[in-house]
Amino acid sequence: MGEPIAIEEARRRVLAEVAPLEPEKVELSAALGRVLAEDVTSEVDVPPFDSSAMDGFAVPPGATGRLSVVGESSAGHPFGGPLEAGEAIRISTGAVVPEGTGTVVPVERTRTGGGRVDVGSPDEGANIRRAGEDVRAGTAVLTQGAELGPAEVGVLASVGRAAALCGSRPRVAVLATGDELAAPGAEPAPGQIWSSNPLTLAGLVVRAGAEVALNETVPDTPEATRDALARGLAHADVVCVSGGVSVGEHDHVKAAFASLGVEERFWRVAMRPGQPTWFGVGEGALAFGLPGNPVSAMVTFHLFARPALRALQGADPAATRATAVLAEPVSRHARREQAVRVRLELNGDGRLATPTGPQGSHVLTSMLGADALALIEQGEGDVAAGERVEIELLA
Repeated sequence: MGEPIAIEEARRRVLAEVAPLEPEKVELSAALGRVLAEDVTSEVDVPPFDSSAMDGFAVPPGATGRLSVVGESSAGHPFGGPLEAGEAIRISTGAVVPEGTGTVVPVERTRTGGGRVDVGSPDEGANIRRAGEDVRAGTAVLTQGAELGPAEVGVLASVGRAAALCGSRPRVAVLATGDELAAPGAEPAPGQIWSSNPLTLAGLVVRAGAEVALNETVPDTPEATRDALARGLAHADVVCVSGGVSVGEHDHVKAAFASLGVEERFWRVAMRPGQPTWFGVGEGALAFGLPGNPVSAMVTFHLFARPALRALQGADPAATRATAVLAEPVSRHARREQAVRVRLELNGDGRLATPTGPQGSHVLTSMLGADALALIEQGEGDVAAGERVEIELLA
């Protein structure tokens, strides 16, 4: 059977099998949450012209006193010529500053009447946004691997890009095994429970930037298990099956994967919760056998399946790792690392981690409000309050 391996070794073996999917062009309107698969260099200055930072009047260098108002430059409608001595034009925020402008005087610092404006003694060069002040042509604005949030999408639009090359979204088959599982809302038979893993794992898949290609509940028979896994392998880049990976009489997942040509890379991780976790590689697909316990399924998904999904898209799988200081002592386990569900808050030491409550693997509510998993090394005694530990961020 072999000894269980450490969390980091399991994670290393998973990521060693990942090659990013072929990228695809994505319209910016659909690019939020995607991973950039190219470096982006601006071909233009941003802004592309000198523009006004205020509503007011554009005046020539050194202009004072009363000037003739000879026109207007509004956003999208530039003034038609250069500005001459003794002249001013009314100008709007964002409008093109005409040639010959020395400064823009805010409207509240002027007096107007009779087609003229009194500008006093303005500050030279004030209130003008210079061309290229944000981005110079030829400057790299985003690099491959960037995760596209609202700001990144906005920057792409500002340099004139209508689309971007992004990592493809992995397709994931979510399967839950167990005769004891009843669909939420159905009347459970004696000995049945309502099934949460199909919905929970599908939600985690979407949160990881992937797509759910298949979502099924599978009876505890060798034939049904093999057929469901075959469908998953045929339709997805990643198969996540919960339950059926231990050594009981009704645990058929490992044998079914083997019969389908999926090669085992590890089984059992020295962790709590989630020891009976399995990982293998098929032709064109990664396969995860997660524990059936809902908390264990969520924890092992975050630690092993999510890094794979991120890497398949070209994102950094290590970006979800950080450190935090424990707010209270946590008892070590003598032989297993622990993934303790914690809430995070900021204090003078950075992140402060507080366990969410009872940490039993059957306590699904321990995931409510959890911001991270605090990774507690195996050993004797407690990890004291105030000690810094590694955490896996959950969002």
